[in-house]
Amino acid sequence: MPVYEWVGRNTLGETVKGTLEAPDERIVRLRLRRQKIIPLKVKAKGSGFLARLSTPKKVKPKEVVVFTRQLAAMLEAGLPLVQALDSLANQQKNSYFKEVIFKIKQMVEEGSPFAEALKKYPKIFDRFYYHMVDAGEASGNLDLALKRLAIYMEKALVLKGKVKKAMIYPAIVLVVTSIVLSIIMIFVVPTFEKMFSEMGHALPLPTQIVIEASRLTKKYFLFFLGGLIIFGFLLKHYYNTERGRLQIDALLLKLPLFGNLFRKVAVARFSRTLSTLISSGVSIIDALTIAAKTAGNSIVERAIYQIRQSVKEGSSIAEPLAKSGIFPYMVIQMVSVGEASGVLEKMLDKVADFFEEEVDMTVDALSQMIEPIMIVFLGGVIGGIIVSLYLPIFKLGSVVG
Repeated sequence: MPVYEWVGRNTLGETVKGTLEAPDERIVRLRLRRQKIIPLKVKAKGSGFLARLSTPKKVKPKEVVVFTRQLAAMLEAGLPLVQALDSLANQQKNSYFKEVIFKIKQMVEEGSPFAEALKKYPKIFDRFYYHMVDAGEASGNLDLALKRLAIYMEKALVLKGKVKKAMIYPAIVLVVTSIVLSIIMIFVVPTFEKMFSEMGHALPLPTQIVIEASRLTKKYFLFFLGGLIIFGFLLKHYYNTERGRLQIDALLLKLPLFGNLFRKVAVARFSRTLSTLISSGVSIIDALTIAAKTAGNSIVERAIYQIRQSVKEGSSIAEPLAKSGIFPYMVIQMVSVGEASGVLEKMLDKVADFFEEEVDMTVDALSQMIEPIMIVFLGGVIGGIIVSLYLPIFKLGSVVG
């Protein structure tokens, strides 16, 4: 909780000062008046420029998951919402998150619904979170909604971690390869070039290619680096446009090794989101809207919006799902059976479980496949350069022999 420094005047007209811990400045002034002190100046302790820079303004998803899980447990145990929020706020190590929870608690005390208070902080509690809490409050099962929400967020974090695991190894190898190649081309090859110039013999073609590549790298290295940074910036800017996002996301789904993984991740995320929302009492139209927003791929998002439009017009979910061409046949069959039997959320849960396991197996398979490929690539490039540099020495040795 923030600490405030205050200066005031007591009933005897004396100037007094001190510090007080409170959620905000208004509470400090209120407490001082109760003590019959007229507040003259109230300022947050360490509220200068450097203090603002050092205060974190970000809340990690894991912190939100822990908060949700603990709040669900407290409400299930019969603790009032305001008291539970106060207790959780005092436990937070992240000062910004602590401040946010205190403000939410204050809004709830003043009569605002919990969901509406959360809506004020969309960067921490997204639309999916808001709708789950809103449905929980409306049905009187807020603790159950929060428990489902915590389970969903935990599984989403695990899924995200699996995708990162698949991407991190190739990225590290590529970065290491680029650094090693730059060092060889800029510092090692010029030494050999100087030695070869003193020999006075024609160099083999591979050696000439390596030396020319070294000259270009040394001469235009900063231009290459600048061009790479500019390309990354332009690509990010293009991806932020609607057309760019559609084209890049379509390309990601067609990638030789990773396209299948991205598709499985999108299907698992869609199924889990839709199942969680429907089981919490959110209407199917709102659930499809939120599922589209959390799909993580604009091609899948567009397909879900088309499904939502068909459902609005009276169609079942399975029929437009089949027409989209994005979702596997098994998903369509499971959804069709779920709609016919009235247990759609359970079927979607099974689909999500299946595809999360598929993602896990795909990541393991990719890791086993990519590791030897990257090692061969790295060894081939570095080895090729070294052999090219030693070819003139071998040739000279045979001539001398």
